[in-house]
Amino acid sequence: MTHIRGDHVLNLKKEIPHIQFNASTSKNFGFEILPIEKIAREKEKYNHNPELPHQLKFYNLIFFTSGFGRHFIDFNWFPVKENSLVYLTKEQVNAFDFSKNLKGFCIIFTEEYFVKCFSNLSKDFVFRLFNPQLFSPILQIPKESDFITYFNLLQQEFSNSTSFNKKTIIESLFILLISKAEDLKQNQTVHITDNSKIKIFQRFTSLIETHLSKSRSADFYAKELAITYKHLNVTCKELVNKTAKTVIDDFVILQAKRNLINSNLKITELAYKLGFEDSTNFSKYFKKNTGLTPNSFLKSI
Repeated sequence: MTHIRGDHVLNLKKEIPHIQFNASTSKNFGFEILPIEKIAREKEKYNHNPELPHQLKFYNLIFFTSGFGRHFIDFNWFPVKENSLVYLTKEQVNAFDFSKNLKGFCIIFTEEYFVKCFSNLSKDFVFRLFNPQLFSPILQIPKESDFITYFNLLQQEFSNSTSFNKKTIIESLFILLISKAEDLKQNQTVHITDNSKIKIFQRFTSLIETHLSKSRSADFYAKELAITYKHLNVTCKELVNKTAKTVIDDFVILQAKRNLINSNLKITELAYKLGFEDSTNFSKYFKKNTGLTPNSFLKSI
């Protein structure tokens, strides 16, 4: 059995790669489409292996057009197949699996580009679009959906170097594509119609991120939100089918996992960063919520 002692364990030699948006051409404007086959074929050219966990610093929509397989998202493997649309938000850890005959495209874009495209919509809507807590990261597109038509048009326009007003055309098609996907998402999942609850949840998750080292108590966050604990709990259960405490614990564990494979922080430093008094309490908390010690988790990755 692995025991954690002192502060000299979990001092990683190498950080997980942070992948920045790096346009292939100087004419790029915060948006790019890359074929998955090209990424697989040229993976040796990258300064990281796309089949190993890496952390995004941009947004990514992966549309698989044929084949079947799996994709790694925040420490879980998700099955994917033809017409699977994968939502990846910035800071998420992901990895490809090229062992199967998966084909498709990565639509990558910066946060600035995304916000600019949807500047006419409410912040709540933008918050919902790429929120992995509210929706599954995988949306299966029906074969008869016109989403596929709009995607083909977008890919065609992006590849056309002589298009007149190319930037505006791409932006318009991208907005249409995202909107069509959102429409499908509403039909395939429990549609959240109460915007007041979405606002509460959005503020709640934002407060957790800000005050993570200060408190893991649902009561603390309810007071910060100026609502009752019961109101916060009911909101979380209705939106994500979790208690407020579970939402907090899931966030802490996700940040812990990202930090464990993402930095050379010593465990005492990581424990303090996440609001624990010492490494022993952090290790117990981590094992209680994952079934693994921090060291065992690292070995599993």
